[in-house]
Amino acid sequence: MPVKVGHPIARRVTEYADLTGRTAAVESVEIRARVWGYIDKVNFKEGMLVKKGDVLFEIDPRSYKAALSLAEGNLGSAEAKVSRLDLDFKRAAALVNSKGISREDYDKTLGDRAEAIAAKAALIGAVEQAKLDLYFTKVIAPVSGRVGRALVTEGNLVQSGQTGGTILTTLVSVDPIYAYFDVDERSVLRVRQLIREGKFKSAREVTWPVFLGLANEAGYPHEGKIDFVDNQINPKVGTLRLRGVFPNKDEWLSPGYFVRVRMPIGHPHDAVLVSDRVIDTDQGQKIVYLADAENKVSIRHIRLGPLHDGMRAVDEGLAATDNVILTGLQHLRPGMKVEPTLEAMPTPRP
Repeated sequence: MPVKVGHPIARRVTEYADLTGRTAAVESVEIRARVWGYIDKVNFKEGMLVKKGDVLFEIDPRSYKAALSLAEGNLGSAEAKVSRLDLDFKRAAALVNSKGISREDYDKTLGDRAEAIAAKAALIGAVEQAKLDLYFTKVIAPVSGRVGRALVTEGNLVQSGQTGGTILTTLVSVDPIYAYFDVDERSVLRVRQLIREGKFKSAREVTWPVFLGLANEAGYPHEGKIDFVDNQINPKVGTLRLRGVFPNKDEWLSPGYFVRVRMPIGHPHDAVLVSDRVIDTDQGQKIVYLADAENKVSIRHIRLGPLHDGMRAVDEGLAATDNVILTGLQHLRPGMKVEPTLEAMPTPRP
């Protein structure tokens, strides 16, 4: 019986886990109003890139300028009062020792001076608050990134508040960008076993590469590194959350994309690879058919490993010099004579 035979492919490979995830911005900010008032200006084009410190919105500042002038005037009055009471206190201190005034008058002067100093301190705080309010009439970008749409336009009234302030727009950073993905429990256990045996280093200790591809891209063209590993398995789904960070100068990636992620789970090592088409099953065990030196068919039990670029790794049972029969598997029987023709092991088309 004529058959085609081929040698397994021997090459250095790295085992990977293929996962799915979502991209997210490193910095994501809701821009809120910190003072109330009417919007005077919107200083950006929706969807454009802005830099940290750029003025995005301007709120009518007139009432806050007036409040600052009032606070500064009250502070000036308090400072003048403190200066006068300082002089009164110095005179009272000299007179009380010579019995020129009573102790009661001295104590009253001392108390008035202390009250004036306290009032001055309160007014200094009022001036600082008024300056802050005036400063907050210019809504400044806290980070660099891409701004969203203006949720409030010119002429509208906005409310202030630490949590209830009006949301004016959103801002997300673009470079770098995160990708969050979940690793199954079996892969986590395998990697931790390698770490315990000293064959691998944890991603918390060394830089671990990770690769990413978009839905419309072939392969995993974007390379980044893992910068976060969660501290516990999610018991509901049996996965561990990881995060990769990727450079994004050309803005190929945006927050919210569904992505494919490939993460190495072992060091590069030598492996023997065959096509899945040459693998058969015998009573639940995986086998391949070989042509021996006498051109007779023999069966070899093998232990399979993962796929590498469409080729199946054989962890045990096969050598790179073996003649693996590639065709006519359904007609082969152990011991039958064949007429082999050597060919290259078939590989998937790119």
